[in-house]
Amino acid sequence: MAKKTPSAPELHRQAVATYVAAGGEESVQRVITAVQSLTKKLDQWYDRQLADLDVAAGEWSVVTALAKAGESLTPSQLADLTNVAPSSMTHRLDKLAERGLIERTPDAGNRTRIFISLTDEGWQLFSLAIRGSDVVESDVLQDLSDAERAELARLLEVVIARLDDVDA
Repeated sequence: MAKKTPSAPELHRQAVATYVAAGGEESVQRVITAVQSLTKKLDQWYDRQLADLDVAAGEWSVVTALAKAGESLTPSQLADLTNVAPSSMTHRLDKLAERGLIERTPDAGNRTRIFISLTDEGWQLFSLAIRGSDVVESDVLQDLSDAERAELARLLEVVIARLDDVDA
C-alpha cells in the first residue's frame, strides 16, 4: 500500500518539530518555516509564469531592476543590482535587446558608457507579469482583511529591517 503524502500543514508541523527538537525556539521556527514555505510556493508559481512569458529568471531580474529604477542604468549598475558578473549581464542584455524589451543608448558625455532602458514592449511585459502575479498574490491573501494585510506587511518589514541591521 502506498504511503500517503503529508499535507502542507502536516509538513509544516513536522519541519517545526524537527527544528525545535534540534534546539530551535518554537515560535521562531513557526514563523521562519512558514515564510520559507510561502517563498518556495510563490517562487514555483513565478517560475511557471516566467516560462509562460518566455522570459528567463535572469532576464526578468534585469527587466524588474529597470522598471523599479524608473530611469536608464548602466550595465555595471544592472550587474550590481542583480548580483551577476558583468559578462553575464552582457549576455542577458543581448537577449533582451533581441526581443525588443530594452534599448541601449550611448552616453553623449562619455562615449564608452552605455545606458540601458526598457522599451515600451519591455514595460508592457513587466506590467503583464505584475498583473498576472497580482491575481495569485491576492488569492493567497484573500482570507486576510485589509487591516490584517497591513499588519502582516508591517511585521514583515520590521523583520526585514532587523536582517538589514544584522548585515550592516
